[in-house]
Amino acid sequence: MKKVTSILTNKYLLAGVFFIVWMLFFDQRNYFQQKETMAELDKLETKKKYYQEQIEKAKAELTDLQNDPAALEKFARERYLMKRDGEDVYIIEDSLTATK
Repeated sequence: MKKVTSILTNKYLLAGVFFIVWMLFFDQRNYFQQKETMAELDKLETKKKYYQEQIEKAKAELTDLQNDPAALEKFARERYLMKRDGEDVYIIEDSLTATK
């Protein structure tokens, strides 16, 4: 019993346990906050990758539009509903897509 008491009252052991508890729960950068921050960082890196892919697609589309008149006409007709003289444009909406 005396040996157990001497181990539990050891100042280095008490200081070490206090330090671990303090760092896990009470410190400004505690374990749980670090875990949350890492999860947020992963989400942001995923978003960054998505936006970089979108930028590459937009650059490729811009290059295509600048160099190909047929692609420019297709873009204008699809996005801005432009038409030639004498043409009629009909827009048909799918009822399933319109409700979403």
